[in-house]
Amino acid sequence: MNRQRSFIGFIVAGAIALLVIAIAGFYWFFGKSPANLIASTSRSGSAIFVSKLSPVMVSLLANPDRLQALEQEEELSKLKTSLFAKSGIDYKQDIQPWLGDEITLAITTLDIDRDRENGQQPGYLLALATEQPEKSREFVELLFSKRALGGANLAVEQYKGVKLIYDNQEVITEGKIQNPKSEIQNYLAGAVVGEGFVLFANDPKVLRDAINNVQAPDLNLTTSPEYQKATKQLPKDGLAVAFLNLPIVAKWQGLELPEQLYNSQIISLALNPKGLLAETTFLASSEIVSPSAPLSKPVGALQYIPASAGLAISGSNLSNLGDSDLAKLWRQATATLYGSEDVVSRLAKPLADVQKRWGINLPEDIFSWVQGEYAIALLPEKEQTTPHWIFVVEKSEGVEQGVARLDAIASSNGLSINSLTINKQKISAWTELNTAAKKSDGKEGASFSIETKVRGLHTTLGNYEIFTSDLETMDEILTAKDNSIIDNPNFKDSIAAIPLPNQGYIYLDWTKSQNLLERQVPILKLVEVLGKPFFNNLRSLTVSSYGTEARSLKGGVFFKLHNS
Repeated sequence: MNRQRSFIGFIVAGAIALLVIAIAGFYWFFGKSPANLIASTSRSGSAIFVSKLSPVMVSLLANPDRLQALEQEEELSKLKTSLFAKSGIDYKQDIQPWLGDEITLAITTLDIDRDRENGQQPGYLLALATEQPEKSREFVELLFSKRALGGANLAVEQYKGVKLIYDNQEVITEGKIQNPKSEIQNYLAGAVVGEGFVLFANDPKVLRDAINNVQAPDLNLTTSPEYQKATKQLPKDGLAVAFLNLPIVAKWQGLELPEQLYNSQIISLALNPKGLLAETTFLASSEIVSPSAPLSKPVGALQYIPASAGLAISGSNLSNLGDSDLAKLWRQATATLYGSEDVVSRLAKPLADVQKRWGINLPEDIFSWVQGEYAIALLPEKEQTTPHWIFVVEKSEGVEQGVARLDAIASSNGLSINSLTINKQKISAWTELNTAAKKSDGKEGASFSIETKVRGLHTTLGNYEIFTSDLETMDEILTAKDNSIIDNPNFKDSIAAIPLPNQGYIYLDWTKSQNLLERQVPILKLVEVLGKPFFNNLRSLTVSSYGTEARSLKGGVFFKLHNS
């Protein structure tokens, strides 16, 4: 009985895995059969079943059987097999003949019975598009007959013209009918609605609500002004879409946000000749303030970032970054997703180490005077836990005073400011002198040597001031002028996929930075295991924000993959 009754768990987990693996696998065969990968629509047809108060809805808008090349890697076949193995269902025989071009999973309510005293149990709704309603009805009957043979107590109900079949959740104990919420997650309810969709849920109440949402349109998601605004941002060729009601997501996580500028978010995934582009739009209740004027081309500061960089961030004007709506989005998103800044602090550890070592405050001592172009880069090395860093800033009003201020801070921290020359280029170095005892040669008295450690360097090249962590990195910049990240074909392909104008780029070379990121964020290893087909072929990802609408913040993440 447990094997059959736990089927809803496999439905929910499998649907999520199917969306992740299917979308991650599109890259594998884009060049082989693009005609088969165009979604029939970029909007979810099953949104009519979902309440306006749903925190999240995710839809795959293409039939998974179109992922034929992924079958060569057997990943999708394994997923289909494992998803239905414990239900006694054969995918090819029982599902494939009728499955259409949409699979949607939604959390429809935060608590099915809205009774706080017995705990919170979210309602899950899975909608599968059907091309052959009769065959899909046969499938539903087959599924529940197998559950009955496994010992489940079934109930059949006609609700507003729709036949519902579900596990009978009522348990008679001491003459009373009870419905223990702790067991709801093990139950399954199913129905075929009209000619278009097969619905599954973890409670018949979820199915009844879904039917009500269709018959009373003002209840469903398609009539939500937020959803309507969000779907206008969708590209025509999107293969998957997710919609999040951010205040309700925060409530679901039991969080009270310190500030809430953004009300909803929509995410779409679409193919690109060079990889996969995920676009997202955050919708706000007030006008968005851009941190800087949009850029019509990559900043010139990138010419001083070596092609070996594992992470490169570029843009203009850091002086008002902390008060920008982009920063507010970051604070709201991290609070909603993590509930704390622990993950964020781990990611920003290299910057925190720099602040601690130098005794500086980045926003006050550096960002405040960066009003022109800038580029920041990390150069990871396998042997080192702390990567080398580069900071390039365009000369503008306040830069000279800013550099002098850093020199003064270095001096106040006991560092010496020395001049040296590398490849005929004059360099200013912040150095620290230390003494080290030598081994005794038999003579009386101790013997010491003086060691000089470089804590940072800076120099002027063209119209830019360049800061680095060490001599080796500075030498690489000076000697590799024709091997910058701008000349890197992988970087060129990545930024070409991002629309112009934009606010700059965050470029991560996954193959170079993977070890560093895993050390900073250990949970990332688990994510990699779950998305193995994707991460095994991920080459780089590029993030940017763009778009000019007054009440929305739009951006994208481009995933460059090894075969593209």
